[in-house]
Amino acid sequence: MSKKRNISKRKPTRGTKKGSDKKKSKNAGSVHKWRVCPYGEHWVRTHPMRVPASKTRPSGSVTTRKAHCACNPSGRDQLYPDEIREIAGNHFKGIKNKPCPMPLKFSNGSKYDDLIAGWTQYWNEVLKPKVPLEPNLVKALIASESSFDPTILANKKDSNSARGLTQITNGTRKILGDEKGELKDHYITATKKDLSDPGINICAGIRWLYRKRDIATAKLGHNASWEEAVYEYKGLDSAPKVRQKQLWDKFKEYLGKYQKCGQK
Repeated sequence: MSKKRNISKRKPTRGTKKGSDKKKSKNAGSVHKWRVCPYGEHWVRTHPMRVPASKTRPSGSVTTRKAHCACNPSGRDQLYPDEIREIAGNHFKGIKNKPCPMPLKFSNGSKYDDLIAGWTQYWNEVLKPKVPLEPNLVKALIASESSFDPTILANKKDSNSARGLTQITNGTRKILGDEKGELKDHYITATKKDLSDPGINICAGIRWLYRKRDIATAKLGHNASWEEAVYEYKGLDSAPKVRQKQLWDKFKEYLGKYQKCGQK
């Protein structure tokens, strides 16, 4: 395992590609304190790079490209796997507002508490909801979606089906990274394989829950609660009533237990 690096003190070199002239969001010009690069850029870790063949080196060569900031195509905020892992590794251990540590009946039931706490805090601070998202609700969502199995695939015969801790589908993955799609800012670009990484999956799942809260708000005609956002996240409106009740009751059971954690 490699040593953790203090990215807050790193001064990455800038990429050479120019950003887009598209209008930026109201958050333009500022990024979260844990980020490495300025708004509209993303961090790329040090990596080997193949140099094409030339007259002096007919077979080509391999060099090392140092860590640097690269411009995002849209000029808006974008997270990539390298930085998602770096943020978690450098900032999540000391977070105080963690979910209930009880594993309940799950073998991995307390394994991802730091990631849940960290990404909940991150998205709360980036998207600034009037009512902050609570780590216990995220943990209950994960418990009810995947039973804390980061490798689970909803349909083993369909690689595009929901996968990982928060059960992100391939369609959702594309929406999260589409800078010309329904999201206006704060994108996440990841591959299907990346979504098997617990940290990347939780980061993406919470971002998607925020989007589902917006959708629920539009449907309901009032500011949706986080529980109403979970209902939308799970797609329960279109589920058969028996299945609907089964899935919702499971989520509510776990949430209730986590919320009572530590109470006398």
